[in-house]
Amino acid sequence: MKNRCSILMGIVLIIMVNTSIIAQSSKWAAPEYSKSLVNPFKGNVSATAEGKKIFNQMCVLCHGLEGKGNGEAGLSLEQKPANFLALNVVNQADGAIFWKITEGNPPMASYEGLLSEEQRWKLVNYIRELEK
Repeated sequence: MKNRCSILMGIVLIIMVNTSIIAQSSKWAAPEYSKSLVNPFKGNVSATAEGKKIFNQMCVLCHGLEGKGNGEAGLSLEQKPANFLALNVVNQADGAIFWKITEGNPPMASYEGLLSEEQRWKLVNYIRELEK
């Protein structure tokens, strides 16, 4: 009986360690093709202002006013929202950020059905503004 318990505990420990390693190494990566998507509103000041309005309505609750991933609702999530000022976001192509907004990744919802394509691109513009 002791051997069975020891073996079972060992298996459980191995599963826990492997799950932890996988969870730590998994990153949400947009597909390669998304890097070639072109932002039709890049540099458009009025589109960026519209993106700010969308951000304040749809994103602030989780990502926070400054996009640091510290919004009130985001603080209670196990998987924390992205910090848009972090290098791993700053270094992404506009198309990759657009793709992520479009597709979502739980707990983040997909915004494909909630925001038009134009609105999602304008949101990308504003996220870029937060980085400045």
